[in-house]
Amino acid sequence: MSAQSIPLVIPRPVPQQNMRPPKKNIPQTAVHRNHILHSVRSYVAEFNPVPPMPTEELKVHADRLVAQLKLDSIYRDYVGVLINNEMWREQLAAVPYERRLLLLPKCLRIESKCPAPFDEFGLLCKQCGLCTIQDLQGEAERLGYAVLVAEGSAIVMSLIQTGKIEAIVGVSCLSVLERAFPYMEAAAVPGVAIPLLQDDCMDTNVDIDWVWDYIHLTSDDRTRRLDLGTLRDDVDFWFTTASLDLIMGPADGETEKIGRDWLGRAGKRWRPFLAVSAFQALRDDTGTVLPEDLKKVAVAVECFHKASLIHDDIEDNDAQRYGEKTLHEEHGVAVALNVGDLLIGEGYRLIAATKLSAEQKAAMVLVASEGQRQLCRGQGAELVWARKPAPLTSLQVLDIFRKKTAPAFEVALQLGALYAGTEKHEEVSDVLAGYSEALGIAYQIRDDLSDLGDKGDTNDIAGLRPSLLLAVAYERANDPAKRATLEALWRRTPQAGVNAEQIEALYVELKADERARLLLETYKEEAIRALRDLENPNLKGLLRRVLGKIFNDVEIKGWCKEQEQKNLGRQPEIILGLAPVAVNA
Repeated sequence: MSAQSIPLVIPRPVPQQNMRPPKKNIPQTAVHRNHILHSVRSYVAEFNPVPPMPTEELKVHADRLVAQLKLDSIYRDYVGVLINNEMWREQLAAVPYERRLLLLPKCLRIESKCPAPFDEFGLLCKQCGLCTIQDLQGEAERLGYAVLVAEGSAIVMSLIQTGKIEAIVGVSCLSVLERAFPYMEAAAVPGVAIPLLQDDCMDTNVDIDWVWDYIHLTSDDRTRRLDLGTLRDDVDFWFTTASLDLIMGPADGETEKIGRDWLGRAGKRWRPFLAVSAFQALRDDTGTVLPEDLKKVAVAVECFHKASLIHDDIEDNDAQRYGEKTLHEEHGVAVALNVGDLLIGEGYRLIAATKLSAEQKAAMVLVASEGQRQLCRGQGAELVWARKPAPLTSLQVLDIFRKKTAPAFEVALQLGALYAGTEKHEEVSDVLAGYSEALGIAYQIRDDLSDLGDKGDTNDIAGLRPSLLLAVAYERANDPAKRATLEALWRRTPQAGVNAEQIEALYVELKADERARLLLETYKEEAIRALRDLENPNLKGLLRRVLGKIFNDVEIKGWCKEQEQKNLGRQPEIILGLAPVAVNA
């Protein structure tokens, strides 16, 4: 079979010199994957391209969408991968797990430390936990997949020819996938590809959320076609002034007007979005319009959250939130405290105003009040520390995150599940608790990381607040002078002449930022693991995708170094997205 018949191949010029394309020619601007994916899904729904698609036709679709989105041409391969995956998505969902193959590249391993040997079938994973292969292979095999970690083209061909493999999910190591796709096309086998996270062929990584989304994709999940981008936009619209007046009733007096204005200000709305997502996953009639009454619950969730932010800003003496003055800076502490108290009351009022059963309302009030108590415990631990500040361990900081940030996520998910029914909620409440805890900790770790530099919304260093980065850096500092500098920061008595930039440089030197990013990925994976025993495929699938939506930003970084060398000696063609595209989360 000729290369031109491979459905994923498009022409690309080969570098003339015996080297990788220079970094300066590769755009470094972050691109939100969810925005591109949303556009791809809309495009595929509109034009309905049918796989397998000839080379030139796929190129036309990719170029057209890149132009519509006003992306740099470097994104063509990435967009093409998404188009190809989206074309095959429903066919993949219809194939039973036990008739699918997961192809993983050996470059996911930590080469210098990997104890696993190779045989004719590929890498024999020793389950050492050093890389992502263990988790991906273990979960896929638990579902029923066949898994290969190798250049297993002959094995892939044999498996396809036996008729036992009807779909392939492949992580984008070109050396594995290029040989597999001709056989897939010949057998009309659906195949999707997930690009690696960086442009190298050694110690690489992959977007775990994306892989998990594909390997768990099943037609049993009735929410798999749900457009999370549109759903989030709908939720965000509920917080416009006109919508809030319809949901909550007209504002009565200046205090309520200030509260409504605060509710409508900038914010990510993740918590009301989570409440609606949980309901969508558990409802019986997934294809119908959302109940109007559900908006009250979603707004109640945001009322609780925005009230906590008002009080938190006062307690931390923060001057800005969302790039604007905090409420107490704008209206004074007394007014801000009162508005925060009002919003807590509004949250409970909205729950009571729903048309739900008395049993559902009582359960919601209990969940919300328990969440409020837990949040206050976490904030209280930080306030007690502030009275007698001293170094905290990273475990102590994570425990504050667990109590301070996770409860709001759990309240949102539990209320959404309760709206679907108390019996359904009872079946999933424990899973939602575990998922929320890991999600909340991961979210707060990312918040710590996002505060780095002068672009952060608030800066923990300037605010003299405990953070995971400070805890890790202090634990790792062996030099007495550096340790003294960090300890002074813990004790809220920073040394004269030491600024935030210098502290952040210490974080980098001590690799505290690397450790924090590793912990972020660990807790994201823990959130996914919390769903392992969940029997409801709708909730399991939707919460996995929600996790990816909350955390995933991507950036095109460069090409596969090993494959560029191979390309120099052959036809100037590559498999779309399976080599010279790297996605950096």
